[in-house]
Amino acid sequence: MNAIETVNLRIWYGNNEVIRGINLAIPKNVCFAIMGPSGCGKSTLLRAFNRLLELNEIARVEGDVKLFGRSVYGMDSVELRRQIGMVFQIPNPFPHLSIYDNVALGVRYNRLVESKSELDKIVEWALKKAALWDEVKDRLKDRASELSGGQMQRLCIARALAMRPKVLLMDEPTANLDPISTRKIEELIYELKKELTIVIVTHSPAQAARVSDYVAFLYLGKLVEVGKTEDVFENPKEKLTEEYLTGRMG
Repeated sequence: MNAIETVNLRIWYGNNEVIRGINLAIPKNVCFAIMGPSGCGKSTLLRAFNRLLELNEIARVEGDVKLFGRSVYGMDSVELRRQIGMVFQIPNPFPHLSIYDNVALGVRYNRLVESKSELDKIVEWALKKAALWDEVKDRLKDRASELSGGQMQRLCIARALAMRPKVLLMDEPTANLDPISTRKIEELIYELKKELTIVIVTHSPAQAARVSDYVAFLYLGKLVEVGKTEDVFENPKEKLTEEYLTGRMG
């Protein structure tokens, strides 16, 4: 069974169709990269997976999205977003909350623990999974705003992981980071995919090649090509894919 599957998915913003009949299957416990030039619909597709598009008044969706075989439209939206975590392009911790409280917030709100000691364990576990614990373990009461950009992004990853999702969506997670922070997050992706499915949106073919097991290439809202990363990069079947990968288009 696939982690995520779309069935003839079509999405409009007003009268503008931005996703055009996409059928896509994302296996479990892999890193799946969605790549393509700016404006091709990558982020919109990602937001369809956990129904974030419902927060946009002009968005309209047809077709279906399935999470482990179950339509997301038959699920409670809060429960769905517990199972499908999200990390955005610009790090968005709550700046005035402490590092600890940023990670603990969703767990507390959803009443997933019964004691402070249990919460402490989850916060430590999530920060370790996000490769941030060693850097912040002695400053958990500091405000999140005191972290560097790369640390903030890993804090957001820890916040998502604390909810124990089955899928983690990452929308250009390193676009605004320095090379060292980018490398740390890419290494983190490699470790996390052993335990959950990661779907990453990127405009960088090089990043897709580094981190993903499977890749999909979108262009103007259409799915041009999808397959194992090494196959698509070494022997693209579509001319558009080849032009994008070689820098002649994009």
